Amino acid sequence: METLSALMEGFGVALTPMNLLWALVGVTLGTAVGVLPGIGPALTVALLLPATYNLDPTAAFIMFAGIYYGGMYGGSTTAILLNTPGESASIITALDGNAMARQGRGASALATAAIGSFIAGTVATVALTFLAPVMIKVALQFGAAAYFSLMVLAFTTVSALLGNSVFRGLASLFVGIALGMVGIDLQTGQARFTLGVPQLLDGIDVVVVAVGLFAVGETLYVAARYRFEREEILPVKGSIWMSKDEWRRSWKPWLRGSFLGFPFGALPAGGAEIPTFLSYMLERKLSRNPEQFGKGAIEGVAGPEAANNSAAAGVLVPLLTLGLPTSATAAIMIAAFQQYGLQPGPLLFANEPGLVWGLIASLYIGNVMLLVLNLPLVGLWVRVLAIPRPWLYAGILVFATLGTYTLSNSLVDLVLLYVIGALGFIMRVFGIPVAPAVIGLILGPLAEQQFRRALSISQGDASVFFTQPLSATLLAIAALVVLGPVLWRFVTARRARGKQA
Repeated sequence: METLSALMEGFGVALTPMNLLWALVGVTLGTAVGVLPGIGPALTVALLLPATYNLDPTAAFIMFAGIYYGGMYGGSTTAILLNTPGESASIITALDGNAMARQGRGASALATAAIGSFIAGTVATVALTFLAPVMIKVALQFGAAAYFSLMVLAFTTVSALLGNSVFRGLASLFVGIALGMVGIDLQTGQARFTLGVPQLLDGIDVVVVAVGLFAVGETLYVAARYRFEREEILPVKGSIWMSKDEWRRSWKPWLRGSFLGFPFGALPAGGAEIPTFLSYMLERKLSRNPEQFGKGAIEGVAGPEAANNSAAAGVLVPLLTLGLPTSATAAIMIAAFQQYGLQPGPLLFANEPGLVWGLIASLYIGNVMLLVLNLPLVGLWVRVLAIPRPWLYAGILVFATLGTYTLSNSLVDLVLLYVIGALGFIMRVFGIPVAPAVIGLILGPLAEQQFRRALSISQGDASVFFTQPLSATLLAIAALVVLGPVLWRFVTARRARGKQA
């Protein structure tokens, strides 16, 4: 009953005219940007961080949540019509979605993606509503050692999953941790890694790093590939309404994808990529016509899109209750919290209940808005794809530059923006994921504080991290995440050699 009462209060916050307007702005911007190839919700939220500096925190997060959900919706449009996913979680949608579009069934593919996203988003938001209070009770049991171990687990899982290799993910993570160490050491009062620049004594602003890596770095990378990529936008044909047979084939994948995606998003090792692939494989196994997959099977769009949006809501569970980001967009939202002097975690629900429950309530409202926007306005989103790419890239760079400069009117911030943007470009060229760098920047200083606090409580005894059951369990899981794939490849190679012998 307490949860329902808090949710009703949240609806009271979210249903105010101004917050409804910000929710509408968020879902519209998220969808519009989500349809652009290579430009997802993480970049959009990063780009808008400076612009929302003077905005009310509740309104800002309602808008950011709308952008997050809208970006997930919009990514399917690009995947289906252009065969170029706007988000990595939409990769699997392109397999059958683009095949359907080439057969003149693009409207049906977009409709099943939109309706499946609505159903999955609603199911997952209900789960978030009732799981968050349970997670808070668990989080309150964490001591300093357990919190440090939890952050180590977050470091390893995100580094292992958000990239082509564990090594590259960890390299990105250490770059972020190094950036987070710049500034004055809170415990000793000594300056660290400031290179004699007074403006760096307060540390490198998270917003500057987020905008640099995601907005500037991503834009430079996409622009560099512009002349080498040929785009063919398939027209949307037929009615936006699905046939009876398509409804019959879609409703079970929608539900299965919804319940499959949320747990993966809610885990510290979460994200939306894994459940979309699992959903696709599950639907193929259960289908009476598995040979149609890859050639335009509607189940291959319905299931993964539902899993994608369900996982998106699941990501908010560790973000809000533990302060752990498990995706690129969640990492940027952590930066947004810090911009307002807020720290996500169990105390956020006690200190800012209006903000948290208003945000959760806005997810229900945003889902309805997105369904209304996506079905009738498909033609409009297709036109967004026709924006000349040079105009788009130039606009993003100008907006990023002006937004960053207005933070503190500092030329040092502008230099940092483009140095970090160049670093982000180089990381993308070499296949190094940028999300672990932002997570390292945000969680690195917090992990350092918890590490020192745990050693202070134990009077310098480092065994406290291994003697406390919860801390030891989390560290063991973290070690398994890093060493597990290596050991598996070693065992597989030995078996292969044994068979050959």
